[in-house]
Parts: sequence; C-alpha cells; structure tokens
Amino acid sequence: MFTVIPTALDHAAALHAIEIESFADPWSVSAILYEISAPHSICLVAVDENGAAVGHVSMRHIINEGHIGNLAVSAAYRRQGVAAMLLEALVAEAVKREMIGLTLEVRVSNQAAIALYEKYGFVTEGYRKNYYNTPSEDAAIMWKKLNYNDINEVQPCQKN
Repeated sequence: MFTVIPTALDHAAALHAIEIESFADPWSVSAILYEISAPHSICLVAVDENGAAVGHVSMRHIINEGHIGNLAVSAAYRRQGVAAMLLEALVAEAVKREMIGLTLEVRVSNQAAIALYEKYGFVTEGYRKNYYNTPSEDAAIMWKKLNYNDINEVQPCQKN
C-alpha cells in the first residue's frame, strides 16, 4: 500500500537516491532541499506502509499555473501505479489552488512518461531543442488545461 504525503526535509536523501536511479542528470540533495523549502513549490512523496519514500513529484506554482519539475519512482516500485498516484495528487493540489494549467518538459525518448501524461490529459504543444544534457536530447513541452470538473476526476491517493 502506498500513500502520497507532503515531502519533508528528511526525505531528501531518499529522493536523491530515486533521482540517481531515474535520471542521467539527477537533482542533488541540495537542489532537492531547496525545492522542498521554496515558498511556491509543491512537493509530494509516495511512501510505502513503513514510511519509506518510493517516488516523488515537485511543481512550482507560478502565478496561476504549475510547472512540474520532476516525477520519479524508485526502480523497484515502477509499473505499480505510484507515478499515477503522484500525478493525480498533484493535479488535485493544482485544482485546489485554482491553477488554470500545468506544464512540463519530458525527454522525447521517454515514451512511458509521455504515455502517462497523455493518459491524464497532457498534450504536446511544442519542443525545446537540445533541452537535456547527458545525453543531449530534445524535450517535448506538454500542457494540461485545468477546469474545476477535474476535481471529480481525481481519485484518493492510496493504492493497496
């Protein structure tokens, strides 16, 4: 069973380990701590029944929109609905804060992530050439427009 909760500073080391598993250019512990502490950041962590972090997501609330920074799940917990839970919880938080849309960049080769985002209503609106390093790769810019009917689409943030 997994639960999504607000990220605490003491989650930083575990989130860094997930970043290392997930990304060629992972966020450092100091970058994670900065994001958790930033006043306009929304950071959520999925934890197992023992309280261990298995995934995380972060988003910046900028005026009336959200920019999703990272969504990552530990390799041992992938394909178990953790990323979907995190994304659902983030959309619920955005609706609660009356944001009008969410945006993110994703590697064009990351078809699993793109499929997840599309499942939740994100649409590719453009590309950023050579956005990523290590290795160099373009990013798809995806957007999801929000409306208050989305609140009814969001499910509880627990998975058995």
